[in-house]
Amino acid sequence: MPGTATAAPKTRNVLTSAQLPKYTTLALLVTALAVSFGILAVLGAASWLSGIALGAALFYVTSYALSAAVEGTRKAKDRLARNVVTGFFILALFPLVSLVWGTVSKGLARFDGEFLSYSMRNIVGEGGGAVHAIWGTLIITGLATLISVPIGVLTAIFLVEYTNNPAFRALGRTIRFFVDVMTGIPSIVAGLFAYTMFSLFLGPGTNNGLSGAVALSVLMIPTVVRSTEEMLRLVPNELREASYALGVPKWRTIGKVVLPTSIAGIVTGVVLGIARVIGETAPLLVTAGITASMNLNPLADPMATLPVFVYYEYTTPGAVAAPYIERAWAGALTLIIIVMGLNLIGRLIAWRFAPKAGR
Repeated sequence: MPGTATAAPKTRNVLTSAQLPKYTTLALLVTALAVSFGILAVLGAASWLSGIALGAALFYVTSYALSAAVEGTRKAKDRLARNVVTGFFILALFPLVSLVWGTVSKGLARFDGEFLSYSMRNIVGEGGGAVHAIWGTLIITGLATLISVPIGVLTAIFLVEYTNNPAFRALGRTIRFFVDVMTGIPSIVAGLFAYTMFSLFLGPGTNNGLSGAVALSVLMIPTVVRSTEEMLRLVPNELREASYALGVPKWRTIGKVVLPTSIAGIVTGVVLGIARVIGETAPLLVTAGITASMNLNPLADPMATLPVFVYYEYTTPGAVAAPYIERAWAGALTLIIIVMGLNLIGRLIAWRFAPKAGR
């Protein structure tokens, strides 16, 4: 009718309509797990593994069906894919979380001041500690890093910056081949190589920290080379060309432009290499050996390390095995803490020296 105001029709927002609430996924997951454990309890076959597996299957089916009915097939497939990826991520985290939890819960029993300040000299049964193995691990790993990082970084620089020259292409292919071969070398082979080399020069049966460091460096160098090579390749060629256009020589361009730009990735690769070798047991059994006393000289006498310490404590317990097993778990916990500390230091170094935005 004239003069009568008519209400404007409501428009339908296709982007926000027909959507399940945010809490739907969590509610469906809890419900599916409850139903699965209830069904298995009624059947008398309840277990954590079977309950979680059945609950996950019910969750995926009900989530897809509900989403397809409310949101449409396209969003249902997207939701299913997201849930599957999340589920496999949680599944991949489960062994890691289980390992850390088991090590922490069992290692705290002997992770005390005595363990961190006493060696196993004249200790039988309870008491003692792993300070000699902690120092041995730090010394041998530090020497292996001093050997591996210069060799690995310089090799990667050669492969990235100089093999474009036709005169060096064949040599570059050969180096890459041997790096790939070294990547797959079993750790015991590296230990036998270092043991044989030191036995030829210093006499049969030579065990010392330097021999262990050489064995670990054989395993660490390929990791450093590969990670550094990939980081150097990520540096834009425009940066190199700009430096060359200013008349800067190649070696100075590498030192002032290429390496500072990729330093964060290089440090990360070095930390990964250290984490790769710090827990190796087989090569250190052959090269560094084991001792119950403190030895800070890597050039003479056997030197204890945490992996070997844990191995002997766990495999050769005394008449009363509990103290040995507790020391083994405490040694494993100490090794995990050292690796986590090295990763934190590596991240801090990478953050400190990485190029800042806006420069």
